[in-house]
Formats: sequence, C-alpha cells, structure tokens
Amino acid sequence: MAAAGEKPYKVYRGGRAKGKVPLERRRREVRRSARSDGSGPGRIVERRRRGRWSARRTVPLALGVLLLLLIVWAGIGYLRVASGVNAAHRRLPRGTTDALQPGGLILSSPTNILLLGTDHSSDGQSGRSSDEHSDSMMLLRTDPARHRLIYLSIPRDLRATIPGYGDQKINAAMQIGGPKLAIRTVDALFGSALHVNHVVVVDFGSFEKLIDAVGGIDVNVPENILSNSFDCPYTASKCASWPGWRFHKGVQHMNGHRALIYSRIRENKLDPSWTDIQRGQNQQQVMQATMSKLASASTFFRLPFDGSKLLAPIATDLSTWQFAQLGWVKFRASSGNTLHCRLGGSPTSIGGGSYIVGTQENFQVIQTVLGNSAPQPAPPGDLYAPGCLVGSQTQKR
Repeated sequence: MAAAGEKPYKVYRGGRAKGKVPLERRRREVRRSARSDGSGPGRIVERRRRGRWSARRTVPLALGVLLLLLIVWAGIGYLRVASGVNAAHRRLPRGTTDALQPGGLILSSPTNILLLGTDHSSDGQSGRSSDEHSDSMMLLRTDPARHRLIYLSIPRDLRATIPGYGDQKINAAMQIGGPKLAIRTVDALFGSALHVNHVVVVDFGSFEKLIDAVGGIDVNVPENILSNSFDCPYTASKCASWPGWRFHKGVQHMNGHRALIYSRIRENKLDPSWTDIQRGQNQQQVMQATMSKLASASTFFRLPFDGSKLLAPIATDLSTWQFAQLGWVKFRASSGNTLHCRLGGSPTSIGGGSYIVGTQENFQVIQTVLGNSAPQPAPPGDLYAPGCLVGSQTQKR
C-alpha cells in the first residue's frame, strides 16, 4: 500500500522534445559502457560518426598544395639560375654590351640573339687550334606574335665586311675583336633588317658538362659517319689502328662527350664531299638540341639542384628574367612552327683563301626570317645554297 501522500501510480510526461525530428542518417551510434567495478552497466556513451573527405574538398586542397610546392620550387630554382647568370655576365668581355641594340620584352617583341660557338681548347688534342675564331654563328629570332622561333645559320666562311678591317671570313671577327666585333659584323651584314639585341657565347670545350647535366640530348644524324681518328680514347698502340668515330644515320641520344665529338668532326670517310659546312651544321644541331632540353619540364624540376651549373659554359648579357621569358617563348613554339634557315652563296677562291660569297638568295632568306615571305627550301645536295626548312634541325645534305 502506498505511503501517505504518495500516488499509487507513476506519471509519465508525454509528447516530444522541441526541435527537429532526428533523421535516420543523423542517428548517433550509442553503446553502454561497463562500470569499472564490474557491478553493472554504466552510463550511455554516444559515438559520433567520423566525417568523410569529399572530392569537393580533397581536390581543391591537393591542387592548392601542389601549386604552393611548384611556386616554392620555381623560386628556389630561379635563385640558383640567377647565381649562374651573374657568373655568365662576368665571363662576357667588357664592352660587349655596347654593340647591342636595345630590344623590347622577349615575351611580346621580336628579339634577335646571336649565338657564337667557340671550340678553341688548347689541351693538345689534334684538329683544333688555340685561337678564338667562332666555329659556329647562328642568329636566334623569337617571334612571339606567331609563337615561332627562327634559327638562322651563318656559314663561318661567309665573306663579310668586318668594320675597320675590310672583307674577310665572318668568323675572323671573333678572333680580331671578340664578341663585340662579331656583333657589329653581323649587324653590318644584315643592315637595318636585323639588329642583334642579345649575345650568347658558348664554349664547346665546357659544353660536355652542360649536356650531361640536362640528361643528354637527341640529335638527328643525317647520314652515316666514320670520322678521322681524332681524340682517340684508347692507348697509343690501339689508336694506331683505330679507324675513328662512327655515327649511324637517324635520331640518337648522346651524352656530353658523344655530342662534343659529333660537333668536332671535320672529315667523313664515307662521304668524300664532306666539308666544313657539315661541321658547322653539326655544332648548330648540338646547340639547338641543348636549348630545347634547357627549356623542357624535366630541366625545370632540376633547377634547385643544377640551376647554377647549367650556365657554366655560357657567357651572355641575358638576365635571369630574360632567360625565363626565352624559355616560355621556346615552350610555346611547337616543332611545326620552328624555322631552320641558313645563309649561303658560291664557294670562291680569293687571294689563296676559300670563301663563300653571298648571293641574292640570301635576301629571300632574310625576308623569311622577318616573316615577310614563305620559306623556300634549299636544293637537295647543295651544301652552299641558302634556304629554310620548317620543323627540321638541319637542311638536307
């Protein structure tokens, strides 16, 4: 019987609590914990479900992290390249920049860059002298409006007027007055049509390390080659019977030493018509292939480690920012929109020396370089004829 004042039944409060009706997906998983003393069930513990990462959250976050890493990577690489560029500026002979014509922004304005390749090592190896003649002369013109690059090859034996020294082979300008006189000679050759805005002097003797640093280069060898036995890698007794260096026709991947040998070949025993024209073309192939590799994505990711080393064989006036612009212009120019042109003429003997005397066809080549006319290829087999090809490293031999 209920005590006095106590109701004989329990009163339950009906209805529901205020708020939203809990949905099935919002239910919380509950479990009852045991008492620590083992005497019975304890309090109710509510366990919240862990939130899952959705694609909407994961993808933007991952892209943001990747972008940040690329910015940091590019910044470190830029600083390393800047160190190499400063050293390249110091290697350029004093007064060279006085001969350059000011140009606009490489990203938006046509720019002419004179590439001078020298191979004047004095290490006792046969086949090369210790003078400063420019073995390879090439004008690189950027045309950002058309997303196009033009390589204009200048034969080293082309007869030209060297300011203050009269008519001589054009490569003698480098010997007489260094890059400064070479720039003025090229300006005099082209007149008002093309002016040199920047210069890059490449030492082929140090080029080997640069090519190895970028992982080697791919070169399209135009014909089978068996050279004379220069720079023999064997003992003196074996070198006496060694036939020479061999290169097979077709695209080949070359390391630094192999590319350097290829650029130094002066004689092909399999082709009696081989002349120094081919040697200059080989050097230009090596230079162009190396430039392409320098502008590649694989080189970009190595900049924080090798950025300052990549410019070791180079002397130039180009700044770090201008190198970055040149890399972007090179990246935008597809192989099908790249012109490879060369000046030419008639081989002539003058005063006991052999020269290439320019012909009227050179004017047509210059107009093509300027974008005023369509490219006209040189006749097949004529090494001295001027002309242009689209998307090929060399003229057909």
